[in-house]
Amino acid sequence: MTRPAAIPTETRARQVTDQYLNDCHTNGKRPSVLALATRLGLSNTTFRRHFPQLAKEITALRSHPSSPAGHEARPSPYDVLIARNAKLRRTNRALTENLHYAAAHIQRLALDNARLRQALEASHNITRIDKPERDRRH
Repeated sequence: MTRPAAIPTETRARQVTDQYLNDCHTNGKRPSVLALATRLGLSNTTFRRHFPQLAKEITALRSHPSSPAGHEARPSPYDVLIARNAKLRRTNRALTENLHYAAAHIQRLALDNARLRQALEASHNITRIDKPERDRRH
C-alpha cells in the first residue's frame, strides 16, 4: 500500500491554484483538475475530496473558458494518458485488495472445512483409510 499523501493547507492549495491558473492563461492552455492535483502531489480523488471548491472552480473554467471558442476544445493526448493511467492504477489497487480479501476467505474456509470434517468423523467414530502424506513416506 502507498503512504497517505501530505495534504497541503487551504492557503497553500489556493496559492498553487492561482499560480497554475496564471500559467495556463499565459500559455493558452485549459486548466485541469488532474494537473493541479499533480502539482500539489495528490491524486485526483484526494484533491477533489479535500478541496471540492477548487475542483469546482477549475471545472467551471474548463467548461467555460474565457479564451476563444476554438482554442483547444479537447484535452491533450498527454492529459488523456495521465487520466487513463490514474484510472488503471485505481482499478488495479481495488482488484489487488479484492484478491487478497478473497484469498484470506478461501484460507479461512479451508480451515473451517478441515475442522468440521474432523468433528464429523469424530462424532461418528469414522476411521480414515487414506493416511496423511507424512505417514505414507517410508
